[in-house]
Amino acid sequence: MIGSGKVIGIILIVVGLLFCGIVTLFVGSGAASGQTTIAATILGIGAFGVIPLLLLAGVGVFLFVRGSAEEKDLAVVRQKERLLGLIQAQGKVTLNSIMVEQHLSREQVQNYIYELVQQGLFSGYIDWKNATFYSQDASRVGSNKCPNCGGIREIVGKGIVKCPYCGVELFIPPNAPQTTAKPEPPQGVPNT
Repeated sequence: MIGSGKVIGIILIVVGLLFCGIVTLFVGSGAASGQTTIAATILGIGAFGVIPLLLLAGVGVFLFVRGSAEEKDLAVVRQKERLLGLIQAQGKVTLNSIMVEQHLSREQVQNYIYELVQQGLFSGYIDWKNATFYSQDASRVGSNKCPNCGGIREIVGKGIVKCPYCGVELFIPPNAPQTTAKPEPPQGVPNT
């Protein structure tokens, strides 16, 4: 269970402190009544109180730190899931609405999208001029024809491919077939 490391870590630290406290009281009461010497008291508290405290607290701190890191990683994964769900559900989403709804910066949205593309979870394209994401069927984006302007690229490519005519970034799934075609600008745009 995510986050259980933090709880177990805190429990181990508390158990270590309680154990050390009990040992200190027990051995200290023997010293106070004269049943043990000062050297024996220090040795008893060190061996049976401080060493277990250090072991338990060390493991507890490790688990607490690791549990905190897992929670942060899980929060990022959940943000990516919400981002992907939002774009796929609406089909067309502006960057500003994503930033507001998800409480993310532009750089975070861009990084998350690029990571989702690399993982093969998202296909579509983004028009940076209009700051709009488009979720598209993988077969439509994976062709040589740009779904935004209709221009034809020479090769399909994989991952993130920029249309040479309109500048949109196309997110091509890794399993898209690789085809070649004669580059053609979209209708109405002169060939350069």
